[in-house]
Amino acid sequence: MGRKKSNKLSQILEQFSLKATKATGTSMAFILALSVIIVWALTGPLFRFSDTWQLVINTSTTIVTFLMVFLIQRAQNKDAQAIHIKLNEIVAALEGASNRLIDVEDLTESEIETLHKHYQKLVQMAKKDMKLTQSHSIEEAAVRHNLKHSKHRHPKG
Repeated sequence: MGRKKSNKLSQILEQFSLKATKATGTSMAFILALSVIIVWALTGPLFRFSDTWQLVINTSTTIVTFLMVFLIQRAQNKDAQAIHIKLNEIVAALEGASNRLIDVEDLTESEIETLHKHYQKLVQMAKKDMKLTQSHSIEEAAVRHNLKHSKHRHPKG
């Protein structure tokens, strides 16, 4: 019973978070925030720029900032995970690509640095060979396409 409540709560929070992320990333949300600041600034003389007047905006912006940090982090985590899955699929499907690079994000910083140095060496070798714009020809791309296509032909039905 407790697990069902946890899943339901998790789903509600997920939906709320998704809607909040979409809503706060709009031009209208920016205009609303700017309007609040303008109204606050215009009311300064009315409240004689008191400490309470300043405390209202400071407290409000601190609360909003605190909540937005978690909302933004959640959105970035989800986006990053989706990108990793897409890249893992490409690595897994690409002939000649090392499957050791699948889930490379789970390696230690030291291991990632080692791989980075390896690819830096490949970049240096490629720079010596030819111009950046000549790294792949149209013909080479056509050969690769035909090779992939021939391996994945579907029977005509």
